[in-house]
Amino acid sequence: MIPSIHDRGSETIGLIRYLYGPGTKEEHIDPHLVAAFDPLTPDPGRDPKATYEQLQHLLDQPVTALPASKRPEKHVWHLSVRAAPEDPILSDEDWAAIARRTVAATGIAPDGDEAACRWAAVRHADDHIHIIATLVRDDGRRPRLHNEARRAQAECRRIEADYNLRRVPAGDGTAAKRPTSAERHKAEREGREQSAREKLRETVRRAVAGAMSEEEFFDRMASAGLLIRKRVAPSGDLLGYTVALPDDRNGDKEPVFYAGSTLSPDLSLPRIRKRFSSGSPDQDSDTPSVEAPSGPATARRQAASATWQAVLVIDHGEDAQVAAHIAAAGEVLDALAKTSAAHTRKQLRGAAFVFERATRSHVQAERGHDRALRQAARDLVHSGPALGRGEDGATTAMAIDMLFFLVTAAAHWHAKKNHAQQAAAAQEAAEHLRAAYRAAADIPLGALYQRGRHLPQPLRQRQTAYLRQAVPELAERALAEPGWFALAATLADVEAAGHDPAGLLAEAAGRRELTTADSVTDVLVWRLRRMANLPADATAVPERATTAVPGNGRTARPSTGRGDQPRRAR
Repeated sequence: MIPSIHDRGSETIGLIRYLYGPGTKEEHIDPHLVAAFDPLTPDPGRDPKATYEQLQHLLDQPVTALPASKRPEKHVWHLSVRAAPEDPILSDEDWAAIARRTVAATGIAPDGDEAACRWAAVRHADDHIHIIATLVRDDGRRPRLHNEARRAQAECRRIEADYNLRRVPAGDGTAAKRPTSAERHKAEREGREQSAREKLRETVRRAVAGAMSEEEFFDRMASAGLLIRKRVAPSGDLLGYTVALPDDRNGDKEPVFYAGSTLSPDLSLPRIRKRFSSGSPDQDSDTPSVEAPSGPATARRQAASATWQAVLVIDHGEDAQVAAHIAAAGEVLDALAKTSAAHTRKQLRGAAFVFERATRSHVQAERGHDRALRQAARDLVHSGPALGRGEDGATTAMAIDMLFFLVTAAAHWHAKKNHAQQAAAAQEAAEHLRAAYRAAADIPLGALYQRGRHLPQPLRQRQTAYLRQAVPELAERALAEPGWFALAATLADVEAAGHDPAGLLAEAAGRRELTTADSVTDVLVWRLRRMANLPADATAVPERATTAVPGNGRTARPSTGRGDQPRRAR
């Protein structure tokens, strides 16, 4: 059950007309009163003699009784309480009880307070109610509404338990501000998928992903088409910034600007500066960063490696280090979504959007430990968009596979810390990544599968022996998976590149448990190809070995002086 406190207003009659009206899409069905401060409150929905003006005058009486100079300018308080889609339909009596509990919890009308604020609860749909109140008590004083949003959330958690409803994860005050109802309705009227607030938050997050200076950050926002205003002190120092969408205008046709801190707590300029100023613990922050990779495939491979190291930190690191890595993982997701190919773009954007909630908690991040991930995000942005096929398409699948494990590890860490909303967000991001992975991996794994099926029988039997030797506890499961042929082809490539297949396979399996993986063979394929520095694309086959490898009786190719990159097959 979600309580949402909306922006305060100055016209009681306007909100009443909306609550009893047809709605923006004719979605308001049978609007009627379910509860109010006074049982005799007129109901314009069910009583043909009652009017909107009667209800407005009754609610506004304590306000109009004050001298004009003492009346609050915005005296209309508005709370909506919504049940989850899977919850049972509650009766009017149930919603009336819920309304009384929420106005008592928030301080609008505490239990037993006969001079409390006046309020009314209107139901115009099965799954939610709206509560309107006026912010002057019958005794002329103002209500005490400190932290009313948090108190409403806490009461809704108790209501969920009492009514056996879906349990919504509890928040901790670190979430970004939700779009207001006015912002959502404006987006709907204009045919936008996102509100201006959400679009700006996503764009600013992408601009900061891997950025190394304020100049680069502002240049990226300008390139993305945002309007930017900088707040400068008399000394010339930059204090903050606001941004707007060029086509998001108010009633006076002026752009609607949002401060970075109102988009998200970690997008204020001081918080962003901490990312720029953080060098690694053993490296000075002024040290120039490594040049960007030559192309999307290399950037994705390096992102996969950095992500894998981050998974190990999240599993075993100190809390401050873990928080830094999770925050930087959000930058990698933002960068990958920004540069993704069409067939993975929607799911990667979804993963980045929801994982944003998992990047903040009350655990203070120790910046500097996240340098490798931030560099990976920077490399992804500077290497340009991926085409989604060939080597960059295959390395996208590799990177997504590693990010899935990182996001899952983040969910487990948050759950252990009782960060309910963050854990839920990370789990939702993992589902988006699962779908993105299937789209990205279909073609490269299919090609590996076909190669594996056509391996000579003796060679495939040898790969089976390596599997049983390296991971006997997982061998039967792996052999039963359709992906076994792709793994067999990869083991053949590992051997041809001069590595010990059984040894490398044991190392790949031992770095993190595999029993919870959807496909053991998929995970091992990408780990092996990354660890052995093999091409991710199945059409790039390493040349055959020609010299003996000490200690394993196999053969290896001679050194060519060109590093360890295998030659593409003709």
